[in-house]
Amino acid sequence: MINTVTVSPKFQVVIPLSIRKSAGIQAGEKMQVLCFDDRIELIPIKSIKSMRGFIKGKKNVFQREKRDRI
Repeated sequence: MINTVTVSPKFQVVIPLSIRKSAGIQAGEKMQVLCFDDRIELIPIKSIKSMRGFIKGKKNVFQREKRDRI
């Protein structure tokens, strides 16, 4: 399903409920707005406190290529 929004006379838009739920957006949350050519992206700004432990359990093991280091 394609979600569409209408820009109000005050240049405001309402983020559809399905998008808010899937992205976990709450009322009053701050968003970073980026513009790429003809596309606008909204990125939720998370507090440092809420980011604590978000990479817990991630493995940092990886294979290096032979020419990775000089």
